[in-house]
Amino acid sequence: MNRTGDQVQAKGRELEIDQYRLQQEPYYAEVNGEIGLFTIAAQSRMPVMLKGPTGCGKTRFVQHMAYRLKRPLITVACHEDLTASDLVGRYLLKGQETIWVDGPLTLGVKHGGIVYLDEIVEARKDTTVIIHPLSDDRRLLPIEKKGQVIEAVDEFMLVISYNPGYQSVLKDLKQSTKQRFMAIEFGYPPREIEVRVIEHEAGVDKDLAQRLVKLGEKVRNLRSHGLEEGVSTRLLIYAGELIRQGVPPARACEAAVTRPITDDPDMQRSIQELVKAII
Repeated sequence: MNRTGDQVQAKGRELEIDQYRLQQEPYYAEVNGEIGLFTIAAQSRMPVMLKGPTGCGKTRFVQHMAYRLKRPLITVACHEDLTASDLVGRYLLKGQETIWVDGPLTLGVKHGGIVYLDEIVEARKDTTVIIHPLSDDRRLLPIEKKGQVIEAVDEFMLVISYNPGYQSVLKDLKQSTKQRFMAIEFGYPPREIEVRVIEHEAGVDKDLAQRLVKLGEKVRNLRSHGLEEGVSTRLLIYAGELIRQGVPPARACEAAVTRPITDDPDMQRSIQELVKAII
């Protein structure tokens, strides 16, 4: 390809990665120094693992940090049908030609940015193996179908997340994967921070936010009585939004809290009694 063609192609790749840049700063309330840790990891080219329950702010945190660090954010929601080609890329037919199309991981490796593999344990184990050479000091991505090995640019950062509460023999990260990452542990925010988050995100007053947080704490205490997982901050925000939109509080909490977290009728009744007493 001539010089002009190379420049056009390079410009096209810049536009492709630019679509992943966040235009507005996502709201995030720091809990325990995680912003500083992540910033140092990014500067030091360390891969990062985020651990914590569903809906506790892991994804929002990554979005906030991508905006803060002025890096594109490419998010991949992992699932059991995710293949290595989905991440790396594949050959596709375009008209009479066969062209190579980079996957999200290759795009991030070549052009810089944060590649976030959300709920990594949901991906097939043979798929997660391809991130191993990227998550050590080599920072290499083998592309077997092209017979190439690509070295990651300095701005590339690999971030994975998972929920340790759902670990099992079939769905868990291998130690050989875990020990390649710096880990940041997430939990539900302390009361005063969770109140602030719900107040901001749901657009409700402080009194309602405080009552929703109190409900969340009481429901989380039911984990010792058979509830699989506590109510997330995300669901409390949903409840607040429904109430703000005019849905009766009991109905809002039933739709946003009670029914999403349990199918057990007795547990549902217990949670609704808490709703009546608190909200």
